[in-house]
Amino acid sequence: MAALSAQQLVWAYANGVFPMAPSAQSSKIEWFDPDPRGVVPLEAVHVPRSLKRTLRRGRFEIRIDTAFAETMAGCADRSSTWINSDIKRAYFELFELGFAHSIESWCDGELAGGLYGVHLKAAFFGESMFARRSDASKVAFVHLVARLRAGGFALLDTQMVTDHMLQFGAVEIPRRDYRRQLAAALGSDATFYRTPEPAVLAALQSLTQTS
Repeated sequence: MAALSAQQLVWAYANGVFPMAPSAQSSKIEWFDPDPRGVVPLEAVHVPRSLKRTLRRGRFEIRIDTAFAETMAGCADRSSTWINSDIKRAYFELFELGFAHSIESWCDGELAGGLYGVHLKAAFFGESMFARRSDASKVAFVHLVARLRAGGFALLDTQMVTDHMLQFGAVEIPRRDYRRQLAAALGSDATFYRTPEPAVLAALQSLTQTS
C-alpha cells in the first residue's frame, strides 16, 4: 500500500473526505465522509462567559505554526488515537507546503495546548486539539475563529460534533448541504497566516466582549 501523501490529502479535503487510522499502532488508513457533517458557523460562534474571562486575562500566549509537529504529537498523546505515524508524516508534509496550520497556546515558555487543521482556499478543516493546562485548547480555538473571521473564511469544518464543540455552537448539517458550503468556500479566497494582526485582534475582541 502506498504511503499517505500531501497530494492525496489535498484531493481528499477538496472532495469532503478525511483520513483516520484505527489506532496509533495500525498502518491502515481509513477514509470518512460522514453524514451528517459537523461545522461551526463562523457568524454564530458562541464563547462561554467563563472562557471570555480567561481570554481577557491573557493567560496564554498564542503562536501560529511555531510547533506544528509538537502540536500533532500532543493531539496523539492519549490512550486512544487515530493519529498514526503515517498521518503525522503526511500532515507535516502538508504543513511544509502551507496547507496545514497549528494554533498553539503557550504558558511559562511551554506548549500548554493547541490544535491543528487544514486550510484550502476559504475553508478550514479542524483536525484535533489537546490541552495540558485548563482551557488551553479552548483559547486556541477562539483565536482560530478570530483569525478565520478576519481572514474572510467561509467554512469551519469540525467533521463531527462533540460535546466540546457544542459549547461553541457546532451544528450538524446534511452531507448535501456541507458539499454546497464546501464548494462555495473552495471558490473563494481567504488569508490565514498573513491576515493583518489588527484585524485578528478586532475579531477576537468582538468574540470576547461581555454580553
